[in-house]
Amino acid sequence: MGRRKKGRDISGWLVVDKPAGLTSTAVVNKVRWAFDANKAGHAGTLDPEATGVLAVALGEATKTVPYVTDAMKAYEFTVRLGQATNTDDAEGEVITTSDNRPNDDQIKEALSGFVGDIMQVPPQFSAVKIDGQRAYKLARDGEELELAARPLWVEELLLTDRPDADHAVLEMTCGKGGYVRSIARDLGQLLGCFGHVTRLRRVWSGPFDLQEAVTLDRVEELARTPELDALLLPLDVGLADLPHVTCTDQGAARLRNGNAGMVVAHDVEYGDECWASYQGQPVAVGRYKAGELHPSRVFNL
Repeated sequence: MGRRKKGRDISGWLVVDKPAGLTSTAVVNKVRWAFDANKAGHAGTLDPEATGVLAVALGEATKTVPYVTDAMKAYEFTVRLGQATNTDDAEGEVITTSDNRPNDDQIKEALSGFVGDIMQVPPQFSAVKIDGQRAYKLARDGEELELAARPLWVEELLLTDRPDADHAVLEMTCGKGGYVRSIARDLGQLLGCFGHVTRLRRVWSGPFDLQEAVTLDRVEELARTPELDALLLPLDVGLADLPHVTCTDQGAARLRNGNAGMVVAHDVEYGDECWASYQGQPVAVGRYKAGELHPSRVFNL
């Protein structure tokens, strides 16, 4: 007989304004403790020194994590020009320098080459797996890694500020799997001046943005209280990018047992992935086929 999970059966999303100096996993663990939740996860890792939107899912909301992870995201970051580091951020060692400093027009022209469908090589110090091991662990051991380029969709990449000749502030909107550090590295190489990230902040991720984010200090202050529970967003917020259908009485019962069930749908095509609710409660995610939803995920709420 399996051991019973510790914690409450509580489900929903909490948007945390992640502070610098903590891993995303550490933030999730603190949120899980504060809610005394039996399960928690996050939608999209932020580097330890990065700040901003980290969407934490509790309970049944963890089943919706992939839909937020796959969604578009936006970042604001500062690039230090004239220096390359081994980690492509300010935490690493400076390995190359240059006295060359591009002007604003040169930066804007170079940025156009990073918009649309691009191929991006992850940083040496990244969580990419190589033969079952994380790249950053191998890099720490001094290994030179040959990381394969990966496709990335960049919706927009703009120069928004130029505090001085050594720094450029950029904003990027991109799809899943983007490395801001790689953008800074490759931009610096293209401009012939080298570059690395000194500051990174995620301003929104899918349906979640900073306006609804709560600080980790506030989470700890309200830990184990009804006031903290009141900050939790509904599970279905994580399904905002999917079409919505509603269940019939019989359809809801069948879906909750993992079977295809009748739904009422509008503007949904055969084979579309969508989510179904019954009396305002999320029931399942699945594929719509001939008046029925064939579930891939069922919510136990």
